[in-house]
Amino acid sequence: MIGIIGGTGTESLLETYPITSETEIKTKYGTSPKISILEIDNKEVAYIPRHSEGHSVPPHKINYRANIEALKTINVNQIYATNSVGSLDTNIEPGSILIPDNFIDFTHDRISTFFDDEVVHIDCTNPYCESLRNILNESGETHPYGIYIATEGPRFETGAEIQFYKLIGGKVVGMTGVPEVVLAKERQICYSSICTVTNYAASISPNKLTITEVLDAMKDCEEKLIQLITKTIEKTNPKRDCECQHILDDAII
Repeated sequence: MIGIIGGTGTESLLETYPITSETEIKTKYGTSPKISILEIDNKEVAYIPRHSEGHSVPPHKINYRANIEALKTINVNQIYATNSVGSLDTNIEPGSILIPDNFIDFTHDRISTFFDDEVVHIDCTNPYCESLRNILNESGETHPYGIYIATEGPRFETGAEIQFYKLIGGKVVGMTGVPEVVLAKERQICYSSICTVTNYAASISPNKLTITEVLDAMKDCEEKLIQLITKTIEKTNPKRDCECQHILDDAII
């Protein structure tokens, strides 16, 4: 099955597509938010709201392990995740979409692995599934690559931090992309992120950043995001095989 992890502003997906069933999955890591099974292009697609219903859980408190484990339990083998981000590059404007090809992790207080009791080292040279990235980039107008900077939150970044992240090659910054991508990889699920650019990050724009600005920009992105997801699902084969789904074969144990 194909899965969608919905971030800020994706609730309209539930109004756009028929819901065939809903369920909450209990895992050893906790209970997932309600998962809705949508019908898109005659395919079953599992939608899970990352922040739970009503956008009630802040990014640093999300139970990423429970969310990924729940999707694995219902046989999701490919995930498209939406992430709202700030831009570190004036050429990447608010309202645009970027498909990241790598990340740098600056989170510091999150459980980031399923392997607490055994020695497993997965390869994260290319953390995002290249096949899913290609499908996304073929399905709409996107910035086809860029480094995602992951921060802890819930505060926005300082101007000095943003200038540092820009200096080391970051293109966008967000609070929800990691450890989600790593956990999906550990569960051998193909994963790609759809970064919706809601604002310029601190010090990139002369204007003070507010949450209202982020939410208003996200609303403007909704139609473009839904069109991209629809075309992407149409091109995605739920039964496709991929090296992501066999990554533990090469893990160092």
